[in-house]
Amino acid sequence: MSQTKKRKNRVVSLQIKTVATIIIAALILSVIAVTISYRVYSSTMDSHYKTLTSNLAKTAASQLNAEDLLRYYSAVKQIGAYDDDRYWGDEAYRAEYDAKADALKDERYYELLNTLFEIKDSNDITYLYVQKLEGDQCTYIMDADRSEEQCQLGTTHGVSGPTKEAEHPEYGIPAFITNDTYGWLCTSMEPVWDDSGKPVALVGVDVSMDEIMQDRADYLRSVILFMGIAVAVLIAVIHFGIARVLIRPINMLSEAARSFVQDRSSEQKDDSAISRLNIRTGDEVETLCDSVKQMEQDINSYIDNLSKVTAEKERIGAELNIAAQIQADMLPRIFPAFPERSEFDLYATMDPAKEVGGDFYDYFLIDDDHICLVMADVSGKGVPAALFMVIAKTLIKNRALTEGSPAEILKYVNEQLCEGNDAELFVTVWLAIIEISTGKGMAANAGHEHPVIRRSDGSYELSIYRHSPAVATMEGLRFREHPFELHPGDSLFVYTDGVPEATNAQNELFGTERMLAALNRRPDASPKEQLLALRPEIDAFVGDAPQFDDITMMGFRYLGKEKVGKELTVEASDAKLAEVLAFVDGELEALDCPLKTQMKVDVAVEEIFVNIAHYAYGPGSGQATVRVETSREPKAVTVTFTDSGVPYDPLARPDPDVTLSAEERQIGGLGIYMVKKTMDEMEYEYRDGQNVLRIKKLLTA
Repeated sequence: MSQTKKRKNRVVSLQIKTVATIIIAALILSVIAVTISYRVYSSTMDSHYKTLTSNLAKTAASQLNAEDLLRYYSAVKQIGAYDDDRYWGDEAYRAEYDAKADALKDERYYELLNTLFEIKDSNDITYLYVQKLEGDQCTYIMDADRSEEQCQLGTTHGVSGPTKEAEHPEYGIPAFITNDTYGWLCTSMEPVWDDSGKPVALVGVDVSMDEIMQDRADYLRSVILFMGIAVAVLIAVIHFGIARVLIRPINMLSEAARSFVQDRSSEQKDDSAISRLNIRTGDEVETLCDSVKQMEQDINSYIDNLSKVTAEKERIGAELNIAAQIQADMLPRIFPAFPERSEFDLYATMDPAKEVGGDFYDYFLIDDDHICLVMADVSGKGVPAALFMVIAKTLIKNRALTEGSPAEILKYVNEQLCEGNDAELFVTVWLAIIEISTGKGMAANAGHEHPVIRRSDGSYELSIYRHSPAVATMEGLRFREHPFELHPGDSLFVYTDGVPEATNAQNELFGTERMLAALNRRPDASPKEQLLALRPEIDAFVGDAPQFDDITMMGFRYLGKEKVGKELTVEASDAKLAEVLAFVDGELEALDCPLKTQMKVDVAVEEIFVNIAHYAYGPGSGQATVRVETSREPKAVTVTFTDSGVPYDPLARPDPDVTLSAEERQIGGLGIYMVKKTMDEMEYEYRDGQNVLRIKKLLTA
């Protein structure tokens, strides 16, 4: 295909795209205009009809006497239950029921009914009736209908629609619009009040909206036709204008730009086609032409300079990219980190201040029940810090996998890094090893930032304690260890100094207070959600100031072993012991607990519950809650007793001396002693005004 033909195709394509865009925009605007116009018209008419229907219902209700309606309702209920199916299907039943109902209609009844007919006829009402609601049934008292479908006095139907959905329908049903077998109707129901201000019955008004709905359709067709004609005229005018004022100047610019490329590649020295352009449209196209001329001059100058530095910059950039990729690949980045482990959740990020940085994090399983968490920051930045970081990370992980406490690991790494450290680099490290099954951990902090901890029902807070020196500062260092324990729902947040020391243009630090406030805005968020939300807050604070330091963060949430638990709250009395034992045995049997172990648990439960029943509330009475939690890995049961009685720690009492005879021993304490000996764990705490005693038994054969 020739260049001329290609250019022609591109021009036609531009015209088509432009016109298509205008058509689409015009159609969208037309649809919006038609939709808004129709909705406003429809809303106005609906509101008018609802107001009209509601006013008519109120007017009709005001003409009725509540005492008369109650009298007719009570009388019709005394002639027997109404059967709608028999009424319309059994002529004999219908004649008999009509005779009974008509006998109740006195002169006052027909006066009220005629009043309703007058209101109906004078206001073009389709249906006008009076009902009495009773539960989910409604009983007709009057029906101003001259057709054979008139509802007789006492006709009873089930309520439906808005009447059924309303919380207090006896106080009236706001006007609503329906479309069913009766056509389009606007319905409103207003109460008839007695002298004491109580609703006695509901007056229902149905006004036909079939004509207004037809008017709506005619209105919509007229608006669509008008907008269609207007859009067609607009498209024709715009198409002619675009072809004249846009396509031709753009073609001139295109030809000149193409000549510039060709002329430069052939090294022509004559004046370029761009410089000879003379477009005077007085709009953005002319501005574009001037910009293209200036761009030609800038490009010529830029190309000459660029060719001199491109090769060297590309070489350095390629090497740094490779280094950054190598460093990133050394950090674990796949999340969830251990998808098969449900006991914890963690997430970490690292954003270097330069292409490569000195911060690093790490996490790995030492064995099936221990995880190691590492957060570190190498002094300095750039390539030297990155190289030192690689060595430190490798040494820490290799030593941790061969077992050892956090202090022993850092001591070993310190000795290794001090050898040949002529650059005098060092690294601050926070290292913790957590026992997954219990949440108990041990941490060592070598000059690093204070970790942040959040208990499941609390806020994020700094855990402040004395640090050890940074790793690689001198040989022979010893590092302190700090024990801690995480409970299910607790969270850890560790970070490098790039977070609190992030600096804005006014040289203000982000600080730990802002960091904690940001964390506590989402206390229940997952580690990933926390970190991904915290980074934008740091960026917003820093603004346009350059990133001063590497920003590295790690979040860890301890979930613990999955447990299944049930609770039973009973009166703390001996009479409830059998119910408590049956409750506990039910949970044990679901776990196929060995009979011998079950008997031990029953004895412990009986001892503790009886103690609560006898002593917790003194001469008074109170409640005790027994919670049973079971787990299958390991297979165990935990029973927790909670009462609001007198604070008492049974574990604080010394164990009885079982080497003495019964006569020589002091009375009391032997039962709790037996519980201690038969259970695997036993804990007590006084929390929120309650005694909480917890026993745990492994369900072994």
